[in-house]
Amino acid sequence: MIQAVLFDRDDTLSLTDQDVYRQAAEWLVQRHPNLDIKTALKAMQVQWASTEGRWQLLRTLEDEAAFWDEYYVELAERLGLEPHHGAAVIEAWPYHRFLVPVPGAREVLTELRARGYKVGVLSNTLPNVAVTLEAVGLGDLVDVAISSCTLGVHKPDPQAFLLAAGQLGVTPEEVLFVDDKLENVEAARSVGMQAILIDHHGVGHPEAARSLHEVLAALPA
Repeated sequence: MIQAVLFDRDDTLSLTDQDVYRQAAEWLVQRHPNLDIKTALKAMQVQWASTEGRWQLLRTLEDEAAFWDEYYVELAERLGLEPHHGAAVIEAWPYHRFLVPVPGAREVLTELRARGYKVGVLSNTLPNVAVTLEAVGLGDLVDVAISSCTLGVHKPDPQAFLLAAGQLGVTPEEVLFVDDKLENVEAARSVGMQAILIDHHGVGHPEAARSLHEVLAALPA
């Protein structure tokens, strides 16, 4: 019997708000008129892409703080600014400002808790996963928030799912897992979890759920 529902974060419970990227670019241009919005946006995109393989090695919040300090110094240099300008950017535009909750997320998590299910999050992300969930207004509805960085293993490694079940205090067979990536859904099933693939954008697998409300429909009332 399902005792806990374990969610991915990005593109499952939250979405990246592209409007915020433009707002951040406009903020930079206002303070540095030598820049233009297109250049600023491109630099932000390239800078994040450049961190692939680096953020996965972080383990603690202290590690993450150092990572962001370095990240924004590099962004400033990429934009042709003095390195110290990076500190102003990270203060005004921390990572969690770029996230918004998926429509209906709070309603669905509230209902799951009301039905007696534990709610967990397992995300391939930096150690601050709990901070980001608080920022999008969902933190109080999550019993266990787990970052793959703090585990030291990332989805779809089966060990990540086993460790998450352990932190929830249930067996894998007692978990329903929800994720937007098929490889993660398949990995969860390989360790005994039930799993639902979700696609909020409607552009992926035709059998994927299109709304978090379909998670409720898959569980006893």
